[in-house]
Amino acid sequence: MSLDTIGGLRGDIGVPTYRRGALKAGIVHFGVGNFHRAHQAAYLDRLFNTGRDLDWAILGAGVTDYDARMRGMLARQDYFSTLVEQGADRSTARVTGAMIDYLDPADRAAIVAKLADPAIRIVSLTITEGGYYIDAATGQFDVNHPAIQADGESPDNPKTVFGIIAAGLKARREAGVPPFTVMSCDNIPHNGTVARSAVVGVARLSDPAFADWIAAETAFPNGMVDRITPATGPREIDHLIQDFGISDLSPVFCEDFTQWVLEDNFPQGRPALETVGVQFVPDVSPYETMKIRILNGGHAVIAYPAGLMGIEFAHDAMGNDLIRGFLDKVERDEIIPVVPPVPDTDLNAYFDLIKQRFANPKIGDTIRRLCLDGSNRQPKFIIPSIADRLKTGADVSGLALESALWCRYCFGETDAGVRIAPNDPNWDRLTGVAQAARQDPAAWLAMEDIYGGLGADRRLADAFAGWLSALWADGTEAVLKRYLAGAAGS
Repeated sequence: MSLDTIGGLRGDIGVPTYRRGALKAGIVHFGVGNFHRAHQAAYLDRLFNTGRDLDWAILGAGVTDYDARMRGMLARQDYFSTLVEQGADRSTARVTGAMIDYLDPADRAAIVAKLADPAIRIVSLTITEGGYYIDAATGQFDVNHPAIQADGESPDNPKTVFGIIAAGLKARREAGVPPFTVMSCDNIPHNGTVARSAVVGVARLSDPAFADWIAAETAFPNGMVDRITPATGPREIDHLIQDFGISDLSPVFCEDFTQWVLEDNFPQGRPALETVGVQFVPDVSPYETMKIRILNGGHAVIAYPAGLMGIEFAHDAMGNDLIRGFLDKVERDEIIPVVPPVPDTDLNAYFDLIKQRFANPKIGDTIRRLCLDGSNRQPKFIIPSIADRLKTGADVSGLALESALWCRYCFGETDAGVRIAPNDPNWDRLTGVAQAARQDPAAWLAMEDIYGGLGADRRLADAFAGWLSALWADGTEAVLKRYLAGAAGS
């Protein structure tokens, strides 16, 4: 696939209707993964197809080996990506072309120079939940992380995304160019606020006055993003060739649902994304809390029992009566009741839609992906619901079982004794603690960087210990039956 070949694609495959040569870069985006290409890049492609705002094209950027590999693949196909949007009964393919170049991850100076270009008015990010250097115990930016300390000591030779953004802002200030807007598109609560803490925090290590300037002059809008987007593997590449006749080195498969809610805080302007479905609001907090707790928390609820039971795909997990029942009961009894109201939204109807999305057989979302990186995801997706319920004296039996299932998964083998390959940046630590927790359940809840002080609450500790003991004694299937019957752990 390239500029030379997209004109020969089948007529039912969408292609850009805008002239690629008419695009000009207005956005630098760090983290060109599947989600970015299924979400932000897809919205911009739709906007460009209307013939407007062609000066908001994307330049890719990154700092990791993954970014270098992605740059190589996309460069070979002129930065086009194939996006396959999958409903339960219909799939469509389109080629998106909103990205026009990809900056060399090895040339940090060139990236900083591009950030200083007045034409760049937005710098956006999808660097995953774990990419923001957050101390889970405090919820604050970890200024003592070695990578951040290194950027603080060498601000003119930054290595992290946040050090590079700070260097770009400094170059703009010195040139008299207004600061760009920093727009996080990552799936974390208050993602703009978190990004601000990181950029300001790394700048403060070398120049406190400059850090104060960033805090005062640079916009960091919060946003809620949503689209289930599995990883790409040989299965997806083969499907694309067989079903659509397209050879793409890294296609993106996703569901046909998409949502993006943004705070309208873009001092240097922004593309008219509201014309292609983006919702701009004064405060995104209710929307992101709803999504993170109900959808992402729901993914965690189905992931670990499915992983222990040897189920490979999310739609198969939803086809299991015990797992689907577990999800329904935990959500309706414990999670949804502590989600604050959302404007013009029925939370139970929202959850019903999520269940349909989880059950979509076309997506092929793997349980392993949903189980990934629990040490970063649990503190954001599950622990806040536990904390809110404990504050009001409400029951946490189902959420305690979810934590026990995560612990049992991190032991490193399924109920059938099949080894679970490492699936977390902190896997060795988690496995060690899970082994200790088999005899002493309190060891798991003692991880304060994940649970904070909640492990000391007897209501959580007792429920967790009971469920973990039951999982070891009877297995996941029997424990889910017991929970759905209204019983407690052993």
